[in-house]
Amino acid sequence: MSSIELLLILVLYLSILFYIAYWSEKRSHSKWTNNAYIYSFSLAVYCTAWTYYGSIGVAAESGLGYLPIYIGPILVIPTWMIILKRIIRISRVNKISSIADFISLRYGNSRFLGALVTIICLFGILPYISLQLKSISDTFYIVTKTQASSNIFTDTTTYVCIALALFASYYGTKYVDASEKRRGIVTAVAIESILKLIFFLIIGSYITFFVFDGFDDIYAKASLLENFDKKNTIGGLSQAINWFFLCILSMFAIFLLPRQFHTAIIENNKERHIQTAIWLFPLYLLLFNIFIYPIAWGGNILFEGKGFNSDTYSLLIPQYFDNKFLTVLVFLGGFSAAISMIIVSSISLATMLSNNLLIPYGFIGSLKDISQEKNSKRIVNSRKIGIFLLIIVAYAIYRGFVLDYSLVSIGLVSFVVIAQLAPSFFGALFWRRGSKKGAVTGIILGFLVCLYTILIPYAIGITKSSSTFIQSGPWGITLLKPFHILGLDYLDPIQHAFFWSMLLNTMSYLAVSVSLRGNYRERNYAEMFVDIDQYITNHENAFVWKGIAYISDIQKVLERFLGESRTRRALTIFNLKYNIDKNDNTADARFIKFAENLLTGHIGTASAKILIANVIQEDKISLPEVLRILEESKENIIINKKLTDTSRELKTISEKLKVANEQLINKDIQKDEFLDTVTHELRTPITAIRAASEILHDDDEIPQEIRKQFLKSIITESDRLNRLIDKILDLEKFETGKQKLHLSKNDLSITIKNTLASLNQLIKNKNISIEVKASSSEIKAFYDEERIIQVIHNLLSNAIKFCSEKEGKITISILENTQNVVIKIHNNGKGIKKEEMESIFDKFYQSRDQNVKKPIGSGLGLAICKQIIEHHKGKIWTEDTDNNGATFVFTLPNYKTTESISI
Repeated sequence: MSSIELLLILVLYLSILFYIAYWSEKRSHSKWTNNAYIYSFSLAVYCTAWTYYGSIGVAAESGLGYLPIYIGPILVIPTWMIILKRIIRISRVNKISSIADFISLRYGNSRFLGALVTIICLFGILPYISLQLKSISDTFYIVTKTQASSNIFTDTTTYVCIALALFASYYGTKYVDASEKRRGIVTAVAIESILKLIFFLIIGSYITFFVFDGFDDIYAKASLLENFDKKNTIGGLSQAINWFFLCILSMFAIFLLPRQFHTAIIENNKERHIQTAIWLFPLYLLLFNIFIYPIAWGGNILFEGKGFNSDTYSLLIPQYFDNKFLTVLVFLGGFSAAISMIIVSSISLATMLSNNLLIPYGFIGSLKDISQEKNSKRIVNSRKIGIFLLIIVAYAIYRGFVLDYSLVSIGLVSFVVIAQLAPSFFGALFWRRGSKKGAVTGIILGFLVCLYTILIPYAIGITKSSSTFIQSGPWGITLLKPFHILGLDYLDPIQHAFFWSMLLNTMSYLAVSVSLRGNYRERNYAEMFVDIDQYITNHENAFVWKGIAYISDIQKVLERFLGESRTRRALTIFNLKYNIDKNDNTADARFIKFAENLLTGHIGTASAKILIANVIQEDKISLPEVLRILEESKENIIINKKLTDTSRELKTISEKLKVANEQLINKDIQKDEFLDTVTHELRTPITAIRAASEILHDDDEIPQEIRKQFLKSIITESDRLNRLIDKILDLEKFETGKQKLHLSKNDLSITIKNTLASLNQLIKNKNISIEVKASSSEIKAFYDEERIIQVIHNLLSNAIKFCSEKEGKITISILENTQNVVIKIHNNGKGIKKEEMESIFDKFYQSRDQNVKKPIGSGLGLAICKQIIEHHKGKIWTEDTDNNGATFVFTLPNYKTTESISI
């Protein structure tokens, strides 16, 4: 493929990325750009060109040696739920925008420490960016089958570098506040991560299953190659120790690399996204590693003895078989892996360069007296220029130093340099005693060891045997040989440098921190970092400060960076949060911390502290006083939390009491209605009995026939009164649990037949036809026969009453299933409204709604039926028949059921 064709493809690819970033930035709150999967895939910026190409080279040259770089992050992933959440919370409440801000803030908001961390990151990451440019250059010339040009103006990498610098500087500086989320960049990086994985899986599948006949075929052919057995074992104890140190090194890298800190911490929108990342990111790494071994050994088989660069086997193999499509696809995957790292790293480095070097040590003085618009423009422009220059400087390093080294070697050098931040970083999270002096001492000494053991030798050229410094040590002192200090000769150069630098770094950090106590500010932030979960909601309360400060002076500083409207809005929120009178003139410790946080995203933690310190008068505070204030603050926070919880509980209880009160009022109303109904029902037969009795008592001359009618009426009304009292007593017994059931296995067909016999005369009088349908001749169930007869009798009585006046018909259906027996009683009379189907079983229903009042009866029958059926562990309801009569249904446990019934 020609260079022009490949460049056109790259232009098209970059244009798509530009559009994705633009679209995502416009839709920053969309579920497509703001979700756990975008966040998780953005973490895959860890997989750079080193992963895409370099791991294959390591696998081809040393077998399993590529694995520790991925084992380390996978092993540390389970701790993410604890460590990442803590870092995210600290960063969110303090508006932290970089790892330099994070470390410097913990150790007393130290300007020098922030600058030192920035310098370490520059030394560690710029060569790493150069590595990515090297991979783009090397693979471009492989695909186009051209030679690299010594002239930068004819070198394609030059123009790719400029395009990436422009893209990153534009989309990476959309906001003055560096702690703001960059949804455009993050979404573009996530899409690139998906694409590079898909492309890698495609080429891996092609080589494994089309070029070769599966994994077994590759293994069988590779096993015939020289040194195969030696390359595919961990080796002896010394090699195992090398693996161990590489695993630890990669564990640190997943936390400390600026690009990882940026994507995992700064760009995190919701803590719960970590729950997805905790399984998706390891799965991503696992999928990426499935085909590294087959590609590496497939290349060794095909190109044995031909002297090709094993890093590029994934490109050389499809090119060897003249498959241009797959060759370009692999190139785009590697290009994606490289530019993701370049863009995110340059953004994070430019933020650190601006907030921790240029502003605090450069033009902070000139920012004091100019307008908000000019301040914002100047800060943004400094970051744009910083991103652009960083990529250009990385290109210069690539041209001058990186050309002679493999991808993995440069990547591991960067890992070792960045690892020097580990003691101060993790000490910030878990150790209150850690001090600024300890952190500075440890980082400087660790970096000097790195400089001596690895940076200088790499700059000289580790392959140059003529170097007496490398071969014999300085002044010929063999114990000081950079790769074998004190005769330690069983570690590889990277692991050797990591061991000695981390040993000296950690020991000095611990020793100095224990020996030289930090100031009150360091201890203040130590408490806030270590106990972040306690201070997360009211972190300003934990900030210790004493002195004289005026809100108006601080407000003027804020307006020069935030503008008047945003400053006023922020002050309003602060006043509401802490219930402060807006007319107060003096500022307390909470307001000082609040103001520093507002400035931190714009100019960094150290510069924010400097600007606020210029307009306030701070008094020195002793360390015991700090601890006393912090204890009081902690107690207040605990008390406030308890008060908040208690208030919430009281509110919940109050709502429950309100609901209960409404229910009691409703019950009281229902009780009154029930008593009214019962009184009315009782009064009716009693009145009739009394009237008939008085007539019989007062008039002795009543004819015998009329006397008999009065006596009959007294007997009838007495029976009615007796039934009503029985129903009321039944209802009371069921509701209070006093009613006992006598369960036995009975045949429903017989029970229904007996019930019909008792109603036979009434059925004949109304000329109603009865149809009984049963699924079998004998259907048995568990029930109290007397009570079920009562239910059936009541339902049949209702059916008879409401049956059609002409051609009345009642259908009784008995169905059986594995658990229940279902009985349906249908009449062809008046239907039941849908809205009344539930309330019809309410014992109070009749007194509230006379629309379904029965011609005769108390309105308690269906309520009693419901109680009886439910005590049998069955159900009763009505079915919608579209106004074609009414259907009542109830169920009883089948005698075959294993369910126990306890009454």
